[in-house]
Amino acid sequence: MTEPSWLSATRASYDAIAADYAEYAAADLEDRPLNRAMLVAFAEYVRAAGGGRVAEVGCGPGRITAFLHGLGVDAFGIDLSPAMVGLARRTHPHLRFEEGSMTELDLADGSLAGLVAWYSVIHLPPDLLPEVFGGFHRVLAPGGHLLLAFQTGDGLLHLDEALGHEVSLDFHRLRPDRVAVLLEEAGFEVRARMLREPEEERTPQACLLARRRQEA
Repeated sequence: MTEPSWLSATRASYDAIAADYAEYAAADLEDRPLNRAMLVAFAEYVRAAGGGRVAEVGCGPGRITAFLHGLGVDAFGIDLSPAMVGLARRTHPHLRFEEGSMTELDLADGSLAGLVAWYSVIHLPPDLLPEVFGGFHRVLAPGGHLLLAFQTGDGLLHLDEALGHEVSLDFHRLRPDRVAVLLEEAGFEVRARMLREPEEERTPQACLLARRRQEA
């Protein structure tokens, strides 16, 4: 089966910028207390539910995976980019990172206690969100928690250059209310929403914390 062009372009782009991106984003949680708070809340919910494995999907150089691990979560990372995965493994050798796509998660049904997609669903064509959220629902155990972070708004930002490298990256702005509806339709209940104004970013930023519904 031929791989979609957007997927190939996203992988190649992050391969190209991996080292520079890791340096650029290394301290981004330090001055984002609201982002840290959502990650801390997610980790507390996972631990309170009994713990278990947590996947960060679109983990990049692994900084969020490592942050979650520091909060007592059994976290591992998955990323589309081999260069990002290699960098994450070298930077955090005590953690597990593997290649993979959120469109085809190679994980057993109900095998996760939590899943984080931190600014990674923004690269998906919006019409794929229901399918991907269905995949998140499949791999989470009943009662498992999901945390999404994304840029808010409408439309598309396309970059041909990033951090001094030639790329082809699409960033889809998403409306929190629309994302919440899609999550509900996929079998989640949204538990919290955080919307903050831009700081150094171009647009407002959102986090949604949701839970897979318990089986009846």
